[in-house]
Amino acid sequence: MGRLEPTTGPQQKGDTTMAVLTRAQRESLYRVYIRPVNGTTHTGIRGYRSFRRMAAYDGLIGCVMLPWCGMWLGIEPDGHTHS
Repeated sequence: MGRLEPTTGPQQKGDTTMAVLTRAQRESLYRVYIRPVNGTTHTGIRGYRSFRRMAAYDGLIGCVMLPWCGMWLGIEPDGHTHS
């Protein structure tokens, strides 16, 4: 069995396989998903799994990049989120 490679849709020409994230990254990504946007709890995304598929994994730095509210958020392997 081969090594699991982190992949996401945009990087792999439409493949909908989600990135292999650390537990801390998954928890941080979920916290971003449930954040209120413009005073509401509606993100415009149908569900968490669809939201997670928007995340782009940068294998060079091990960071997950995510477009959110007009900016890019980076989630490090330890779960630290920054813009």
